[in-house]
Amino acid sequence: MSLDKLSNPDLLTDLWIGGKAVPASEGGRFDVLDPATGQVLTTVADGSVEDALAAVDAADGAAAAWAATSPRERAEILRRAWELMTEQAEDLAKLVTLENGKALVDAKGEVAYAAEFFRWYSEEAVRAVGQLMTAPSGANKIMVLQQPVGICVLVTPWNFPAAMATRKIGPALAAGCTVVLKPASDTPLTALAMARILDEAGVPAGVVNVLPARRSGAVVSAMLHDPRVRKLSFTGSTEVGRVLLKEAADQVINCSMELGGNAPFLVFADADLDAAVEGAMVAKMRNGGEACTAANRFYVEGSIAEEFGRRLAERMQALHMGPGLDDGVQLGPLVNPDAVDKVDELVRGAVDAGAEAVVGGRRPADEKYSAGFYYEPTVLLGVEPGSPILDEEIFGPVAPIVTFDDEDVAIRLANASEFGLVSYVYTGDLARGLRVSEALDSGMVGLNRGLVSDPAAPFGGTKQSGIGREGGHDGMLDYLESKYIAVDW
Repeated sequence: MSLDKLSNPDLLTDLWIGGKAVPASEGGRFDVLDPATGQVLTTVADGSVEDALAAVDAADGAAAAWAATSPRERAEILRRAWELMTEQAEDLAKLVTLENGKALVDAKGEVAYAAEFFRWYSEEAVRAVGQLMTAPSGANKIMVLQQPVGICVLVTPWNFPAAMATRKIGPALAAGCTVVLKPASDTPLTALAMARILDEAGVPAGVVNVLPARRSGAVVSAMLHDPRVRKLSFTGSTEVGRVLLKEAADQVINCSMELGGNAPFLVFADADLDAAVEGAMVAKMRNGGEACTAANRFYVEGSIAEEFGRRLAERMQALHMGPGLDDGVQLGPLVNPDAVDKVDELVRGAVDAGAEAVVGGRRPADEKYSAGFYYEPTVLLGVEPGSPILDEEIFGPVAPIVTFDDEDVAIRLANASEFGLVSYVYTGDLARGLRVSEALDSGMVGLNRGLVSDPAAPFGGTKQSGIGREGGHDGMLDYLESKYIAVDW
């Protein structure tokens, strides 16, 4: 596959700073690979610390005017960005597939979801509501204003290169903030395409800046130590999140962190088994399993575990794997060779410890997959509680199944993780479903649903899965500061 698959292959591949494309200050560029073939798609400018500070300069120069822009005008620009994304959805989806690897059907879903953040926050931009009340003592009035937090550094991952960008840019712009987006090095092309769309939508120069860079640590650190930067929003691993929180502490920067997940998927014996398997396919296989919301640990009541595992294995084995742009493909490659190595190591460890791979469990043997970064859809039965594969995100098409025989045990196993992003529960008993949902230590729960993400809902986790919420009205509040004014009249 190559960029000639796009109707307009003339992509932005330089940095986007101050409303224009500019080369990297040191002249460097890096390769962007097609995960389906391992071949180079194109090269992208490799931003430096100097470029990062130039992007902050641009954001600073645009900040006052953008904050003073009327909420309605900001809203109309975001609405236009949604319209443009919708018009260009086919090309954007193909671009996501080319640099990320996911099947085109997944990429189309992502682009539609990503565009909705622009539409949602076009509607929220006019709802930064303050407050006015009389102090309990009666001595004065309490007036609370909502004001933009300031310049924001946004750091996004490779697994949803469109949606993770819009989920941050949308509320930031709605709130009146200017931003510097640092996209993942595996998938910078989609982020740069977002910059072009926002420019066409009418975003003023300097309000949105996009900085691809291989030296992620150095460029992000430089921005976090610039006193003009007031906000960090990061989506990525908990390990990197901890490092960035320490960096942000030096300047006491406001932080929103959407970190790792290790989602449990609980199936009780009274569940509709067909619905549970269907939900498992969505929760596990969306984006080929490369999602922080992916079901990572399956806890199934003992009396139905074998039947559930058999049905899930049949569905997984039937998936058509191949290059994401090929007709009928449902599962594309993983994003890079390291991702394949990690998944293979986790699966081999589980099998060596006694689990049975009832389907998959290996890299594909077929020669046609040899050039790309593929891993077979895998279902593991007989996984013991405490197995290493249950302790970390798999980030691949692998479903380990553990049995339980008691509701309290299921809850305890589900909560036995440092992560708490999302959980899934399938049961035919509504009281049990609500009781278990309340007991699960996670920021989100899918009750008889395999999909929870929605631009109108607050997305985020507990424990080491993060701080703050993205999406919904809460998502814009993360980019606003409350200012209290004591008033007499």
